[in-house]
Amino acid sequence: MSQPLQPNLDAQLQPLLGSLAELIQQARQQALRAVDVLQVKTCWEVGRHIVEFEQAGEARAAYGKQLIPTLAKVLSAEFGKGFDATNLRHMRGFFLAFANYDALRRELSWTHYRTLLKLDSESARQWYMAEAATQNWSTRALERQIGTLYYERLLASQDRAAVEQEAISNLQTLGKSPREFVRDPVLLEFLGLPSAGTLLESDLEQALIDQLQGFLLELGKGFAFVARQQRISTESKDFYIDLVFYNYLLKCFVIFDLKRGELTHQDIGQMDMYVRMYDDLKRGPEDGPTVGIILCAQKDASVVRYSVLQGNEQLFASKYKLVLPTEEELRAELDRERALLGQSVGQVNET
Repeated sequence: MSQPLQPNLDAQLQPLLGSLAELIQQARQQALRAVDVLQVKTCWEVGRHIVEFEQAGEARAAYGKQLIPTLAKVLSAEFGKGFDATNLRHMRGFFLAFANYDALRRELSWTHYRTLLKLDSESARQWYMAEAATQNWSTRALERQIGTLYYERLLASQDRAAVEQEAISNLQTLGKSPREFVRDPVLLEFLGLPSAGTLLESDLEQALIDQLQGFLLELGKGFAFVARQQRISTESKDFYIDLVFYNYLLKCFVIFDLKRGELTHQDIGQMDMYVRMYDDLKRGPEDGPTVGIILCAQKDASVVRYSVLQGNEQLFASKYKLVLPTEEELRAELDRERALLGQSVGQVNET
């Protein structure tokens, strides 16, 4: 039973407030459901058009691998990152995997279907689609079930009831994440809302990023600003890089990731992954290896770690350090800006 919206209000108003709150919540859910249905249909139709174009004979074969990058350049410029090359490939794969639109489950979002695309087995895709819709699984729940081979274990088990009960128990441990509350960032990009990833950042972290961006541009060592909260994607996951620069002296991308807590080995592994992904997805033939820099703004110390992969440590030491800001410069800037932000917060609290 839900709690009263405002316990101190006149008791006569509580039934009215409860009815209005339920009405608003239902309207929001209906609006989100309508957007989900439209997004899924649009993505399926985009995929269908791409596949039909590709299959239209030898006259179209000349486009080859350049078709999707070419389409992405134009569509993302006009309609946003929801139509970048990664998503267009997902849409193409969506149509190929689910050629019958009428057989799709309307209860599922585009993120559900992107998760289903990583399954090679058609029978598994169909089963997970039906179960996700029937059981009202969130995308995280669907990912959990796929990751634990729920379908395969049910087929192989002599005690299906035990497997089902275990799966239900595992889903109950899933907490609600901020990402679920703001819906899928890809949905926000699809709607044309810019910088969807920034919805997941704290005010303090965002303020530090603001200051660091200006600091790096003021260094005058060849930094050109590229993007903030830039999304890079694997087949099933989206990641957001806090700051991206291109250094025209080094001819390479420099990416920054800011961590609020203590630096962990998971953070280091994540940055190494970002560097590899950026080299694969963004680096041109004339560009040098991407450099990743982790900035850790914890309370007791500021930590800086550089990441350059592919055996370029010697190159980094001899060339990159002449242009990139030193650890001392970055650490001093982090400490300075954090102190200024702390003073500002204190002044606000005093008032």
